[in-house]
Amino acid sequence: MSDVGKTVITTIITLVTTAFGLVAGLAWNDAIQKLIDSVMGPGDALTGLFTYAVIVTILAVVVTIILARIAAKMGVELEE
Repeated sequence: MSDVGKTVITTIITLVTTAFGLVAGLAWNDAIQKLIDSVMGPGDALTGLFTYAVIVTILAVVVTIILARIAAKMGVELEE
C-alpha cells in the first residue's frame, strides 16, 4: 500500500474514533446534566450549569493528568 493510502486509512480511523468519542461525550453530558438536575432541582438552572461546568472541568484536568502520566510511563511523548 502506498504512503497516500496509509495516510487515508489512518485519517479515516482517526475520524471514526473521534466521532465515537464525541457521541460518548454527548451521552455523558446528558447523563451528568440529568444527575445535577435531580440533585439540585430544575429551579436552580444557573447554579446547576455552573456546578456542571466546574465538575466537568475538574474531571477533564484529572483525566488529562492521569493519561499524561500513563503515556510518560509508556515512553510516549505527547505534543504540546
